[in-house]
Amino acid sequence: MTRTTYHGAAADAARAVCVFLHGRGQTPEEMVATILSRVAAPGVRFVLPRAPGGAWYDAKAVEPMTEATAAQLDAALETVGAAIDAARAASPRVPLILAGFSQGACLTLEWLMRRGGVDAAAMLTGCRVGATADDLPRRDLHGLPVYASCGDADPWIPLWAFQKAVGEMALAGARVRSEILPGRPHLVSDAECAEVSRVLAALASGVPALAGAA
Repeated sequence: MTRTTYHGAAADAARAVCVFLHGRGQTPEEMVATILSRVAAPGVRFVLPRAPGGAWYDAKAVEPMTEATAAQLDAALETVGAAIDAARAASPRVPLILAGFSQGACLTLEWLMRRGGVDAAAMLTGCRVGATADDLPRRDLHGLPVYASCGDADPWIPLWAFQKAVGEMALAGARVRSEILPGRPHLVSDAECAEVSRVLAALASGVPALAGAA
């Protein structure tokens, strides 16, 4: 398994666990410095797996699915699954949220649609991996709380692809709260960090995440 970075509460003291996936060309350490350091999450343990070579897959998210991309995506999902299993073993019987930024957000969504088995999710600037013509899997999400956000000025994730992904999650039964932030480029804003903080605080307190979401 690739080297994993940890942040926040110790495993035996955690009241919730967040497996957080970094973006293309980024590192877990950058996610801690630029995003998680701005998230108020007492009692939450962050588990950050590392993509070999700095990327989870080579293709752009909205490019047609190829055999090579499918193989890379499967390998990335295996890494995510191993991180989730290890996190649950280290901190049993606490809620687990899967989250990610950019390519990590896309991978978060693919995990939900292909594997599932988490208590909540946060998708910061992401969409499905594959073109609109691809027959992508969609599993029943059974009311899973999902926070999804994107900027309308983000150059990497087209707004239409983000909106389509939100619609797919809703059709799959997820309980989605989505935000489109005007003028926000390819980064995570203070407003998004505040919303992730609220989701994590709810989970750590045993309160349903995104209570009141449509």
